[in-house]
Amino acid sequence: MHRVNLTYSLAGVEPWQRDLHHPLLALLGAVHDSGSINGAARALELSYRHVWGELKRWEQELGQTLVVWNKGRPAVLSPFGEKLLWAERRAQARLAPQIEALRAELEQAFAIAFDDGAGVIPIVASHDDALPLLRTLARERYRLHLDIGFSGSVDALAALNDGRCLMAGFHALVDAPLRSPTARVYRAMLKPGRHKLVAFARRTQGLIVAPGNPHEITMLADLCRHGIRFANRARGTGTRVVFDELLAAQTINPQYIAGYDRTEPSHRSAAEAVASGSADAALGIEAAARARGMGFVPLVQEQYFLVTLQHALVQPPVQTLLGLLQSAQWRAQLNALPGYEAGDSGEVLSLRRVLPWWTFRKPKRAATR
Repeated sequence: MHRVNLTYSLAGVEPWQRDLHHPLLALLGAVHDSGSINGAARALELSYRHVWGELKRWEQELGQTLVVWNKGRPAVLSPFGEKLLWAERRAQARLAPQIEALRAELEQAFAIAFDDGAGVIPIVASHDDALPLLRTLARERYRLHLDIGFSGSVDALAALNDGRCLMAGFHALVDAPLRSPTARVYRAMLKPGRHKLVAFARRTQGLIVAPGNPHEITMLADLCRHGIRFANRARGTGTRVVFDELLAAQTINPQYIAGYDRTEPSHRSAAEAVASGSADAALGIEAAARARGMGFVPLVQEQYFLVTLQHALVQPPVQTLLGLLQSAQWRAQLNALPGYEAGDSGEVLSLRRVLPWWTFRKPKRAATR
């Protein structure tokens, strides 16, 4: 069995390669996408000789054929090469939230070491494609370091309430009724007067399907059809709460959905499950589907919020972040993401007004004599 060693680098700008980059997998991916050694070399800006030599070296190292050449036909990966590439892409998709969290933790440590004037905001948040963009902009333009740890929405709010972060990120259907799954999950974790909601983004949630939607899945009820395999999200994630909310609203019994108990840890891994053919549909955000080249069936628009405690709202780093969220530059970046709308990003919102399942009984009148 081959061991895996992890390293990281310090860079003044964003490196061109992705996180946990491995040169062999980059070669295989380029050959797979281009269909030739020449095309792979051009895509990676390497020489033909280097690409050829590295592939041969790795074939000897692994004792397996990686690329098959047939005269007059494009180069293709061998079955082993295809499986190796699939395994790496699958692992990357499943580990994306943890990779982002690890990088954020390292960046915070070095920010403190190299820049005493930099602001730092520890954030625990439900995974979202816009947050890494926000982190980059905050660091480059505002000397503000967002230490983002990804988790489910429920765990993020618990971290805030336990004092393990300064802000939390969660998403929900704001028009959920009083006794809905959404209200049951979040109502006890958010207290008017103690918590402050900050608008972050509106996102479109829907069904991630294969390109061209070969199974003609257009609504939640289609998930109950015989032979349709679904990939769900884990309990405690905001998307699982959204899914249960939608099922309850349409009186769909989850026991008729094949795969309701099968879970994926992130939107990216859900999209990868569909891309790999192990699932026919998964609930997720449009940006994750488009990034993986999958089809998307929009179902509902939700709100993504950042939450902090009332006393923290006036802290300088939080005020800087609010200004960033309201900037034209940030709103343009957010609106450019598939399925995202900036809306009132950066505005401090009334918890009672935005979340209608926050209702209180009026005090009883004193009896008159």
